[in-house]
Amino acid sequence: MTRISSFSLAAVTLSCAALFASSAMALTSEQTRALTLGETDARITALQQALASPDEKTAAFMQAMADDAVKVSGTHVLIVRDGKASDPVTGDAQSLPEGAEDVINNNRMRGEIDAALAALQLLSPDAALRLAATKAMLKEPDPTKLAMLEKALAVEQNSGVKTHMLLARAAVMLNSTDAQARLAAAKALADSQTPDTQLLLNQRLSEEQDKQVRSQLEASLSTIQAALNWGEKLGALFTGISLGSILLLVALGLAITYGLMGVINMAHGELMMIGAYATYVVQGLFRQYLPGMFDAYLLVAVPASFLAAALVGAVLERLVLRHLYGRPLETLLATWGISLGLMQGVRSLFGAQNVGVENPSWMSGGVQLLANLSLPYNRLVIIGFALFVLVGMTLLISKTRLGLFVRGVTQNRPMASALGVNTARIDTYAFSLGCGIAGLAGCALSQIGNVGPDLGQNYIVDAFMVVVLGGVGQLAGTVYAAMGLGLMNKLLEGVAGAVLAKIAVLIFIIVFIQKRPQGLFAMKGRSAEA
Repeated sequence: MTRISSFSLAAVTLSCAALFASSAMALTSEQTRALTLGETDARITALQQALASPDEKTAAFMQAMADDAVKVSGTHVLIVRDGKASDPVTGDAQSLPEGAEDVINNNRMRGEIDAALAALQLLSPDAALRLAATKAMLKEPDPTKLAMLEKALAVEQNSGVKTHMLLARAAVMLNSTDAQARLAAAKALADSQTPDTQLLLNQRLSEEQDKQVRSQLEASLSTIQAALNWGEKLGALFTGISLGSILLLVALGLAITYGLMGVINMAHGELMMIGAYATYVVQGLFRQYLPGMFDAYLLVAVPASFLAAALVGAVLERLVLRHLYGRPLETLLATWGISLGLMQGVRSLFGAQNVGVENPSWMSGGVQLLANLSLPYNRLVIIGFALFVLVGMTLLISKTRLGLFVRGVTQNRPMASALGVNTARIDTYAFSLGCGIAGLAGCALSQIGNVGPDLGQNYIVDAFMVVVLGGVGQLAGTVYAAMGLGLMNKLLEGVAGAVLAKIAVLIFIIVFIQKRPQGLFAMKGRSAEA
């Protein structure tokens, strides 16, 4: 448990002063001696007694103990900060006696002090701190903190925090000697549908002798288990959609270079890698030259990753691939060799180790829908980004002059050339577009995993499976195949494990292609006849 911050201490001190100014039980000299002198068990007992009615002096003294800022001289206890001593009860300045000794706190005592400081956050004016302290108590209920929890409940105004405080109180009362109190606690905890609460109820069930309480414990456990099952199912669905969106991003570029142009581009993964490293470079430039605008680096990294991969793709098409159209096996071998060269080039420039790419602050965290279901912001952004790229690419291919030329050259190159279309230039544009989209996929992948020379190798096979399963040259098929494979992978992982799920998906694709070689969506018209 981390120590309370200076801001948290100030908040606790102010709230304690407001809540307990009239309390007759304030920190006394006897308590300070009991907290610092003697055996650990006696000191812990004194600590728990002090927490039964804390004030601002108690909070300040406990923080001083946590900071190792307490000294003793005989039976005289002092707080010493920056070489200046003060009395912990009155706050008056004191002279520091010669030979004053530090108070020694072993690990057990430190743990109790940290727990006490965390519990004092129940009285903080900051609702977020109160909620965090309440959740910590719900996870590890401590009967010695019950008095403080009751006082916090009496003055709590925030309905959300109060609900969690009631649940924390129920968790403490679950081990009460009163059977009716345990029954009420077990009934109340059915609303706290978390794995931690499930563990508490199971522990109580293993010890419970009262039949009525046991029946309620079992009913509450059934309610919690049903909610957790829903969380797991929805979590698997979300991770499947997330994986599908990543596969879609990876496969969209390949749908152009392979599906529309017939080029088996084994360097597609390395073009993704180039996009990821372009993101890493942009991040480094922002960190060095524009640290105040670091959260905006991704807005620059997106076009930079597209342009970097598209430029490399244009060079490859002009120098190598334009001489190999119509010979798919030779394009496979040539691009495989290119992929090895690109990986080695990246190793020479950036090193063989992975590099770190940080999420902007607005992509950190997530949305907590259920106790065991959190939707990370970076995954949600990538899903939205994949949809944006898909819509943009669809409009480009179907609504623009470039898209018309690409479709015309793909379907009938001689006729398009006869009508005045510069087919060589269109080939370069189309291949660069596919490579640029691969760069965008690399930019997205940099936000959810490590960036290294082998980044593309993890996705190239899946990308080809998506394109082939969806139907060569069919964007709609690519979307359905990507989402289908993503969901199938994640749903099967929950049943059979990651390795067997991969094998099952591969077998399914093999059988499907045997039965339907054209994929989910077959090409129509003259291009299909050709």
